Amino acid sequence: MTAEDGAGAELLHDLLDRRAASDPDAVAVSAAGASATYGELREASRRLAGWLVARGVRPRDRIAVSLPVSVHVPALLFAVSRVGAAFCVLHEQVRDRALEHVLDDLEPVLLIGSDDDGVAAAERRGIAAADLAEVAEGAVTASAVDLPAPSPRDVVCLIYTSGSTSRPKAVITEHRQLVFVARAIHERIGYTAGDTVFSALSLSFDYGLYQLFLTTLGGARLWWAAAEEGGAALLRTLTVAGATVLAAMPAMAETLVWLLERTTVPPAALRLLTTTGAAMKPQVAADLRRAVPGLRVQIMYGLTECKRVSIMAPDEDLLHPGASGRPLSGTEVVVVGPDGEVPAPGGFGEFVVRGPHVMSGYWRREDLTAERFRFAEDGTRELRTGDYGWIDGDGYLHVDGRRDDIYKERGFRVSTTEVEAAAHHLPGVRGAAVVPPGDTTGPHAVLVVAGPVKPRDVLRDLRKEIEPFKVPRECVVLDALPLSGNGKVARAELARLLADRAGAT
Repeated sequence: MTAEDGAGAELLHDLLDRRAASDPDAVAVSAAGASATYGELREASRRLAGWLVARGVRPRDRIAVSLPVSVHVPALLFAVSRVGAAFCVLHEQVRDRALEHVLDDLEPVLLIGSDDDGVAAAERRGIAAADLAEVAEGAVTASAVDLPAPSPRDVVCLIYTSGSTSRPKAVITEHRQLVFVARAIHERIGYTAGDTVFSALSLSFDYGLYQLFLTTLGGARLWWAAAEEGGAALLRTLTVAGATVLAAMPAMAETLVWLLERTTVPPAALRLLTTTGAAMKPQVAADLRRAVPGLRVQIMYGLTECKRVSIMAPDEDLLHPGASGRPLSGTEVVVVGPDGEVPAPGGFGEFVVRGPHVMSGYWRREDLTAERFRFAEDGTRELRTGDYGWIDGDGYLHVDGRRDDIYKERGFRVSTTEVEAAAHHLPGVRGAAVVPPGDTTGPHAVLVVAGPVKPRDVLRDLRKEIEPFKVPRECVVLDALPLSGNGKVARAELARLLADRAGAT
């Protein structure tokens, strides 16, 4: 076994087995009105491993999972790890052509889902199918099996992510990479046995998926909720759960502020809110702290290709405004200029990440893998993130925006992130997104906002927040911005709405 494997020998399901050995009666997960202890979760995963083997699943096979919130889903994922296969969790809204693309690209041996059209699409391709009822039965009645341990270098997880290409591609994660980054993240956020972590995020989204692994490491309870419970019912469900931690996208944090403004009874147990995926508005963080006594906010920055790049300590945003934290332990982040040079400290460029958490590339996309996952002179694999910014003198990352989010306007370079953040400061603006110049918008960027505002007033007031040359020439007001299943702005849908609007005029 190499030194690289040495951290090494730990596998995904080992995290569950160790926790079940020390705290078998502690509640591991609550979902859809049911709960399972760590001991019960381990036993269910061992039985489901037997169920998978009985269905013909073998090491290095791939399994697609598209199931609603249930305590059986975590058990199933750990079971896949035991078999030595790899799971790919799909959002329930991945259907029709999107699902067919995944089935053709991933070539799973088994699709576990409840959508009749999806099952039919799988069967047309000779792919076996099962549903949640069969999983639930297998978790109770199948014979538990003890199987040879897979290699730490075996693939255990694939997560489909969109990007600059039209086809979603799957990021490949090996056991050693998953375990390393889960432990590195947990070192910074420190869930404990007294915590109940509330998440209404899909497990198809790595921020949601890793809540399962992080709670297992800390012996906490994961309260996994359906997406709708993260909306208007959020405050009530936080109280019912007795949640001490909320894993939130910025849009959910804004919803919580809106709800808190309409009650005098905040969720008393809530001590920490973690967030990633987009920049949190400082005003939102301030409103949360004011409404929930003792609440701390922890900001993180990451991307699927390495899960997490940097993490702030709780409330460090108050000391380092605009920063996204320092790199994880055992990792390195450098800034690289357009010609590959490393600028002076504080210089602007692309973030390049190095460390054991850099994933293995994209499934069956050698071209994109070669473009994004490169090798340094010393042979270390590194990730070209496509995110730009700088690192300050204290080692904190400041993210300015993605390469795709930086555009030219009036001859100047402009970051959509900066414009959107400024727009969020304006009275009445509930959401903001910039669509850069392109086929949809023409030669100029378009600012799209939601709220009871007028376009002319938004553009006028925006000039007070940022330099006039950065202010888009056009503003469109919508009732609400379209959101993806992960709570992010659905930019492709937004671009389509603008195109339809332009075609109608």
